[in-house]
Amino acid sequence: MDALPWFTALAPSQRADVGLVVQAGISAFTTWLRDSSAADSPTPDVFGAAPRELARAVNLKQTVQLIRVVVAVLDEQVPILAEPGHEQELREAVLRYSREIAFAAAEVYAAAAEARGAWDARLEAGVVEALVRGQVGDLTLSRAGSLGWGRPAWTTALAAPMPAGPVEARLEDLRGHARHSGLFVLTGEAGGGLLVVVGGKGKPESAVKQIAAVLPPGPVVVGPVVEDLAAAAVSVREALAGLTAVAAWPSAPRPVQASDLLAERAVLGDESARQRLLEEVHGPLASSGGDLLETCAAFLETGGSLEATARSLYVHANTVRYRLRKVLDLVGLDLMSPRDAQVVRVAFVIGRTQDM
Repeated sequence: MDALPWFTALAPSQRADVGLVVQAGISAFTTWLRDSSAADSPTPDVFGAAPRELARAVNLKQTVQLIRVVVAVLDEQVPILAEPGHEQELREAVLRYSREIAFAAAEVYAAAAEARGAWDARLEAGVVEALVRGQVGDLTLSRAGSLGWGRPAWTTALAAPMPAGPVEARLEDLRGHARHSGLFVLTGEAGGGLLVVVGGKGKPESAVKQIAAVLPPGPVVVGPVVEDLAAAAVSVREALAGLTAVAAWPSAPRPVQASDLLAERAVLGDESARQRLLEEVHGPLASSGGDLLETCAAFLETGGSLEATARSLYVHANTVRYRLRKVLDLVGLDLMSPRDAQVVRVAFVIGRTQDM
């Protein structure tokens, strides 16, 4: 077994199955030689003797090695097996038959790969659907593991518009890029968009940029980073909600965080975004004291003018500047930025109407 070191590593039943295939092949070869009415090119069906599971235990490369060994043995035995003067004829028959065996093996493995691919696609779609529904149990995690999902240090979700036309080639490129970068990915269609769940062990920001770069043109929304796939439903939900709203911000960066789209999401009726604006923007300003809430309201109502705000509040313009800096420290939003001012404005609308 020096020529086939992998053979001894097989289970006894698998070694028996391999022997059965070899025996069936030699038997079919002798039958073909004896049948004078047989076609010049044989059509061997020797792999039907083995169970389908054998294709997983013995790969195509190993099968080719096995065929070579069998052909080499037959070639050595030609002087003994052939009638005097027919040695060359037998050698040509062995070569012709081995060629057809190789073609038959390729067809078996191609069919197995196609079946596995279809099964994996259905499995992946099921995992993605569970993530979208927020129903991530042990079965979902087990299925993800069978698809190659390992134990990343972090997990996040990206959502992008579904590209026109066939997408499988694009997804295969994405998976290849992810494997090359040491990332785990799950892909699928959700909410009319393309969803990519990615996990890794390096910096998530770098991985997100890499994945976004190979996605089709258009906006890419990123959900929050979570610990593992079991918690990824939150990131998936955020990413899909952001994808629905990202068109309202034409100049949004690519990729853009779902949390940077809270204002647009709230306008579209996203209750979780409304609640976050209340808790993270309006609430802290309202409870901070120091006239921050009043100063923000006046600044927004005067169109972002420091002087007009100061006159309306009967304070110095420097006082307004000081209060705006406190707002930035408190909620991370700079009212001098039109984008941040819009977020605060929407938060104020929600805060003023929450009890109506």
